Amino acid sequence: MLLSLLLGLLALLSLVITLWQWVVALRFPLHQRVADKTFAPAVTLLKPLKGCDSESEASLRSWMTQDYAGAVQILFGVASSDDPVCEIVKGLVAEFPRRDAQLVVCEESLGTNAKVSTLIQLQRLAKHDVVIVSDADVRVPPDFLVNAVAPLKDSTVGLVNCFYRLANPATSAMQWEAVAINSDFWSQVLQSASLKPIDFALGAVMVTRRKQLDEIGGFASLADFLADDYRLGNLIAQKGHRIALCPVVVECWSAPMNWREVWAHQLRWARTIRVCQPLPYFSSIISNATIWPLLWSLASVPFATVKSSALSENASEALAQAFICSLLATMLCVTTRIGLALHLQFKLNRGTGHFMWWWLVPVKDLLNAVIWALAFFGNRVEWRGHHYRVESGGKLVKV
Repeated sequence: MLLSLLLGLLALLSLVITLWQWVVALRFPLHQRVADKTFAPAVTLLKPLKGCDSESEASLRSWMTQDYAGAVQILFGVASSDDPVCEIVKGLVAEFPRRDAQLVVCEESLGTNAKVSTLIQLQRLAKHDVVIVSDADVRVPPDFLVNAVAPLKDSTVGLVNCFYRLANPATSAMQWEAVAINSDFWSQVLQSASLKPIDFALGAVMVTRRKQLDEIGGFASLADFLADDYRLGNLIAQKGHRIALCPVVVECWSAPMNWREVWAHQLRWARTIRVCQPLPYFSSIISNATIWPLLWSLASVPFATVKSSALSENASEALAQAFICSLLATMLCVTTRIGLALHLQFKLNRGTGHFMWWWLVPVKDLLNAVIWALAFFGNRVEWRGHHYRVESGGKLVKV
């Protein structure tokens, strides 16, 4: 009975947290644009690249076609001139001759994190004080730059980042991951921001100043860390600067991934968060609004099936009623969880294509409970085809 009561309280708490995340997400001005577009400082975009797929050209093109009044320098970085993405970049540079854009081959290996190694070498060629870092698969709307730099008008802001959505979940496994990214992740970030100032960065796009980079020792301070985005934001926040969120949502266009690849990605993400923020990660399981109601119902089953010979008729009937109540409450919790998750995806996606995958919401919660546990049983991750050991603070050691 005590176990059933405890699980019932956890089920109620998970529902409250889920509603809290939904409320803070509703209050955030997602997709809002700036009215004043006159603030347009010169910017340098650092774009580390590795490999390509059918979506790469469109994603890179979106940066070449920005509607922005200020000067824009674009540096595309690759580790090898044999990388197939080089042909795409060369074609875009030739197509937009007026753009200050170039392909840079970054052959030096300056740390365990190959992406950061490329950033270190690209920064040497940066002309402007405002520096933007973006992942290879990110696609942005034409007015992104003017909105992304707007928070920098406030001198207390040291870094700007934005939410992102998985734009092309082409497989069922990616649809599962889309629940995590397009519904849960951004609402959880806003929940954290409602408690304390953000002290980390989101890696899809990050906008900062050369001054802030110099204060933390440049990109070299991130060279051996897996969560380079988290560490960049954290180091800048430690220097007393504010981390701001731009309301514009960018898109991540990924190559199709199967269940093994998505599982490896989610496990890498979980283990990285666990070593970077151990206490918040440990407590994150409380917000799982499917697993706790389900466990509550399961814990109530033995009491509901006790034979009348073991208990009085009234006691047996009371326990049976308690089980029915827990079952109904579980259905209410899970239904609410599904509905809120679908609405959060609708708010981020501004579309309804994900509705047919509603059943993946509880599936995601159940699988995430397994991933949460596995994050504590090992510190090895797979990234870009290599295996690493993640040490305290997110430091990478190649296996």
